[in-house]
Amino acid sequence: MSYSKFQNIINYKFKKEKLLETALTHSSYSNEHKSSGSVSNERLEFVGDSVLGFICAELLYSRYSDKPEGEMSKMRSSLVCETALAEYAALIDLGSYLLLGHGENLAGGRERPSTLSDAFEALIAAIYLDGGMDNAKKFVLPFLNGALDSDKYTHVLSRDYKTALQEIAQQNPGEIIHYQVVSETGTDHDKSFTVSVFLNSNLLATADGKSKKEAEQNAAKEALKLMGEEL
Repeated sequence: MSYSKFQNIINYKFKKEKLLETALTHSSYSNEHKSSGSVSNERLEFVGDSVLGFICAELLYSRYSDKPEGEMSKMRSSLVCETALAEYAALIDLGSYLLLGHGENLAGGRERPSTLSDAFEALIAAIYLDGGMDNAKKFVLPFLNGALDSDKYTHVLSRDYKTALQEIAQQNPGEIIHYQVVSETGTDHDKSFTVSVFLNSNLLATADGKSKKEAEQNAAKEALKLMGEEL
């Protein structure tokens, strides 16, 4: 596959195009093509998550000199959450270039937020490993600044319910919020997760989501509602 068009879209030319291919390779594809040595983007996603977090933290620190640490943490969580990353990915039509397994493709994997957000983080890592931090920043910052400057991205600065719930718990020393996956249903290509959130050993709420992250956020939101918190 030629990636020249996509590299024009992201305005970065890879020296090692294999890194780009790996960033765009979903685990469903690599599992179907093990004999050819195909590698999924999961390891790159791990690196990209850290690179993105650093770039976002540095941006908020330099851009908002008057904001305290807690508020910047909330903003960072919103800017790099699954929904936000999926929106950034859509802006560069990332889903069209993903290498997906047959079943994942038929199940709508190209539009699935969890798949898009993971691939976006993997792409950040690929650029970082290929061209260094400066090039990674050139790629990432337009998305983050765009989200901060505009209300176009309706979900980017939405409330981080997990952080809000955690802050309430921290008001009482010794109280711990934790999440537990209750069940996973559906096929590998179309899973649904049910997650419960606990305060110490006490069940607060249970909710569903198309990914573990989404289910956790939904469970935290339900817990806040039950606690009478304004959402």
